[in-house]
Amino acid sequence: MTMITSLQKEDDERREILDSVLKRTHEQRLTPKHQHRTSELRSRQFWQGILAEILGSLVFVSAVLGALVPGPDGVSPGPIYPALAAGMATVVLGYCFGEISGAQVNPAVTVALLATRKLDVLRAGVYLLAQCLGGILATGLMYLSLPLKSTAQNYINKVPVEMNAGQALVMEMLATFLLGFTVFSVEDQRRRETNEPGNLAIGFAGRFSGASLNPARSLGPAIILGYWEHHWVYWIGPILGAVLAGMSHEFIFAPSASRQKLVACLTCKDIEMVETASVSRSSLSTVTQSAMRSKQHNKLEHS
Repeated sequence: MTMITSLQKEDDERREILDSVLKRTHEQRLTPKHQHRTSELRSRQFWQGILAEILGSLVFVSAVLGALVPGPDGVSPGPIYPALAAGMATVVLGYCFGEISGAQVNPAVTVALLATRKLDVLRAGVYLLAQCLGGILATGLMYLSLPLKSTAQNYINKVPVEMNAGQALVMEMLATFLLGFTVFSVEDQRRRETNEPGNLAIGFAGRFSGASLNPARSLGPAIILGYWEHHWVYWIGPILGAVLAGMSHEFIFAPSASRQKLVACLTCKDIEMVETASVSRSSLSTVTQSAMRSKQHNKLEHS
């Protein structure tokens, strides 16, 4: 009887916690959107995130473009050096700006975070602008520093002659799917194990194909050098790949994945409230089942 009473008391406490969380979440949803946006614009963290994305994109694109410059003998560095430069830059930026803006430095990743409701529209919009600005500034600075301006043609993302635009689009989508899925998996792991070395995993996942995988990296050279042929490939492909990766991870493979969570996302409802209610109900169900088993066990002992 003592065990059953304690379990029932724990059950009541969990119900009270659930009710308070749901009430607080409901009150937050009733707060006018313009008040939230005003407070967001006034916050220091908001502007720190913008600056982090500008500087991070500048560093990332500069590292990639710098690795594309031919050596003194005019030999092209090939796909290995840009891949390594991008991977190591991603690792460094993750440690520098990960706690400020998430070190996204990629419009495709930002759109995927927006699609999975992990980023609000305002912050996603300004991060996209910041990333594109950083990519343009990086390309401009790298172009001005070149002794031979003709070598800047290596900066441009071009569809290979042995491929067509459709094939390049699929390659961009598949490669960015790998990158995006790694980003979401690492972030989910970080929430449960803070000592997980996720930046290294993201860095190595992103550059195996030697492709763009980052619209901001392609936009800078396109604007500075005026080359727009098949430029759409390097926007649509990465964004589709990253969004598909984020949706599949969050609503199929993640531990918190559920049909209710997917419906909440598609109907623009509060995903956090659905997750909290799901976890709490699961805990309540476990406590209730334990109480019933203890009660049946005591009856058998008395009989």
